[in-house]
Amino acid sequence: MNAEISTLVSDFTQRLSATRRGARLARRLALHQLDAWGIPYGSDVSDAVAHVVAELAANAVTHGHVPGRDFQLRLQLSPHTVRVEVTDTRTERQPPTPGQVAPPSADSECGRGLLLVQGLSHAWGITERVIGKTIWAEVPLPAAHLTGSSDLPAQGETEAHPSRHLSRP
Repeated sequence: MNAEISTLVSDFTQRLSATRRGARLARRLALHQLDAWGIPYGSDVSDAVAHVVAELAANAVTHGHVPGRDFQLRLQLSPHTVRVEVTDTRTERQPPTPGQVAPPSADSECGRGLLLVQGLSHAWGITERVIGKTIWAEVPLPAAHLTGSSDLPAQGETEAHPSRHLSRP
């Protein structure tokens, strides 16, 4: 745990309404935050994170929605990855775990979201909570960020858009 904390560069957390509008806003906020962190719009990492956020947020509002409850988006930037976490408040509906996601039939209109998440991230999973669950995915950063990480803000450095921290379970 301490190694994870010491390598974290930046963190962004935002609660959003569990509606289609909230899911769209999650994607836009993620793109904006990545750009503020030096990962430009339209880059491979930005596009991958946008797709992951869109799928996880859509799942949260479609399958994890509890009336009157929000969902939470969290982005964590580390030297090697961008970690995306989407937390909803529905406990009884669990998605398939990594390795259990089966491709849908060719004529199915749904069921491809977690396959996209699996394809765009190098790791993903589900963390159970007392209330609800968190679906997370880690999108790798290109080697340029690993060797020349001067683009990334230093831990504690003031950003154009400061991180929003919410209490963790």
